[in-house]
Amino acid sequence: MRNVSLSNTYWSRVANWLVLLALGALLAACGGGGGDPTIDGGSSGGTTGGVAATVTVSLFNAAGQPGSTLSSTTPLTAKALVNDKNGVPVSNAVVTFSADATLVTMSSTNGTALTDAKGYASITVSALNAAVTGAGKLTATVATATATVTGEASYEIKAAQAAGAKMTLSLLNGNSASNALSSATPLTAKALVTDLSGKPIADVLVVFSTDNAVAVLSPSVGTALTDATGMASVTMRPFSLTSSGAASLRASTTVNGALASTQINYVLGTTDLTLANMTFSPASIPAYGTANVSVDIMAGSKAYTGTGVTVDFGSNCVSAGKASVSSGVPAVNGKATAVYRDLGCGGADMLFASVTGSNAALHATLNVARATPASVQFSAVSPVGKSLVIQGQGGLSRTETATLTFRVFDTFNRPLPGQEVTFSLLNGPGVTLNKLKDITDANGEVITTVNSGLTPTTFRVKASLASGVSTLSDSILVTTGLPVQTAFSLSVVKSNVEGWSYDSGVGNPATTVTVLLADQAGNPVPDGTPVAFQSNLGAIGSSSMGGCTTTNGGCSVDFRSQNPRVATNPPATPCNDLKNGGTADSNWPGLATVCASTSDGSTTLFAKIAIFLSDSHPDKVFLTNDDGSTAVLGTQAYDLGSRSASLPRTFRLLISDLHQNPMPSGSTVTITNAVNGQVSVLPASVQNIYPHNMLGVDDRTGNNIKGNQGSLHTVTINSMTPTSCVADVVNTFNVTVTTPLGNATSYPFRLTFSCP
Repeated sequence: MRNVSLSNTYWSRVANWLVLLALGALLAACGGGGGDPTIDGGSSGGTTGGVAATVTVSLFNAAGQPGSTLSSTTPLTAKALVNDKNGVPVSNAVVTFSADATLVTMSSTNGTALTDAKGYASITVSALNAAVTGAGKLTATVATATATVTGEASYEIKAAQAAGAKMTLSLLNGNSASNALSSATPLTAKALVTDLSGKPIADVLVVFSTDNAVAVLSPSVGTALTDATGMASVTMRPFSLTSSGAASLRASTTVNGALASTQINYVLGTTDLTLANMTFSPASIPAYGTANVSVDIMAGSKAYTGTGVTVDFGSNCVSAGKASVSSGVPAVNGKATAVYRDLGCGGADMLFASVTGSNAALHATLNVARATPASVQFSAVSPVGKSLVIQGQGGLSRTETATLTFRVFDTFNRPLPGQEVTFSLLNGPGVTLNKLKDITDANGEVITTVNSGLTPTTFRVKASLASGVSTLSDSILVTTGLPVQTAFSLSVVKSNVEGWSYDSGVGNPATTVTVLLADQAGNPVPDGTPVAFQSNLGAIGSSSMGGCTTTNGGCSVDFRSQNPRVATNPPATPCNDLKNGGTADSNWPGLATVCASTSDGSTTLFAKIAIFLSDSHPDKVFLTNDDGSTAVLGTQAYDLGSRSASLPRTFRLLISDLHQNPMPSGSTVTITNAVNGQVSVLPASVQNIYPHNMLGVDDRTGNNIKGNQGSLHTVTINSMTPTSCVADVVNTFNVTVTTPLGNATSYPFRLTFSCP
């Protein structure tokens, strides 16, 4: 006898055979599928996923749901799932379907179909004709190289429903027939759908419709499905409580391609509702408290418990924004309740309630306690960001009056109306407080005004309540009066411009003149103070204004060089009007006198400043030696003589143009072409120069330097070899003057350095 272990190949094959045999028997018993337990899963026949081992057949209706009943108009789809022995779907397998040809037909002429990637093969099964009935089996077979695998499913055939349907429509109030609709008596519409033989049809869609201005349906879309008894229903309610009249309800459906419809008439009556018993809980409330307000909805002498009724609440204080209350509150069992909240109403408040869409209304009074004042606050001042002008001294956009606003707040920090506030002035000599008391308005505000006096000062206003609560305003400043002559200041960016030979461009002025004004207290004058400008040479100001208006006590105008460049009979200005304190203007060529003037209302205030229209080339150049001797330079080299190489040589140059006016501001004075020496010049440029020696015409003629307005420059020359001198060395160099417009003029010099 042979011993065999459980791991022996022989016993493994026996065990596998028994398992497959049991599985085959189970599938055969269930009618779902069958297989060959001897198939080992090898590939064949072009299929993928292994060799077919099981076939499972399922039937589905047109909605994709499992089903087993069919007719000539309601076919079924048969799906055969083919798996190998490991449960893996087999694709590209040929499945052959078969059934009783006296009962059904199949969509495939030879009854075959190919499995897809998921192992399914599908076919449509229909009843042979409309009259056939009975039951049968659908078998699906897959042939392999070694066996045939099958599966099956059972089906039942019923005769097809006759085309077309019938519908009847009824209106019910509860269980009683009625066509009288009102808010108190909604109706239920029931539509019965049957086939032509009177058999109920389930699961068909019925569409209800009516005049929406008269009645509304629930569900609002007006559709419903028939139940197993063929019945579909919706609920009808009036569009509003006041709706009345008559209308038709229509119902329709489509069954088996045929339309069935019907309609029924109904009458709509109004429902008279009233409100009663407005109550408050609690009966009165403190400031900023809440209360529940309730009303009863009545239909005649009974509470109206119908649905769809809402109540709107309101009050005088709600309209004023001093209270809130719920609105559009749905009635529940004949009662509507809202929440009222005080927001500073203060006193008795009349509440109103009305039924939405009805004339029913009711009102009652709720007592609301007044809030108590807690604080008074300074809230605004006008003008903002400006001081008051001194009384009687005016100014553009300036005022002598300030308006101060205070607000009173209650304990909930809300504005409190109806409170008396007393005002008082702190400090401020000469300031007038125009109102001593005021009552807060609906916004809790009170206002007072003050007027400035004749003295610059600061002050505050105190606002007080009867309870002793008070506050102070911000400090108010009284200052900024009329301009005074002693605070009239005039300046210019460049006092000597290159303008004798050049006109300024329209958009490129030669220089800018600025005027600064202050009042008797040294404060800048009010904005908008006008200042007039005049000039005896060139042009000043703009085409729109020959002057400027002040901002923060000052303003500027442009000066440009142009004709005239020599004054002849200049017009009288405040500056040259000798009778009013002016001084005579110079008529020297190239010297412009600019005059700025304004008024304090009774006196003309003015200041003047001079601007040189300097030429572009030096003409009067004077040299002054250390010993005080002088010389006039020309275009020839000037010999400075000899000097010991160990000692520096210095001299001064007074440089001016043809009128002995200074060279243009910004002109450079430099040493060029220096040979055998170290030469420097200081200062190396021409600065702003104002007239400083107005001695008269005779002093500015010829070589007289007493009236010369030029710039002074010191030239220093040092030998290159002061300690190793072996022979005399001649040093040469140029002093070159270059104007801002690039005009250069050079003066050559010669100096002999001798050995010690």
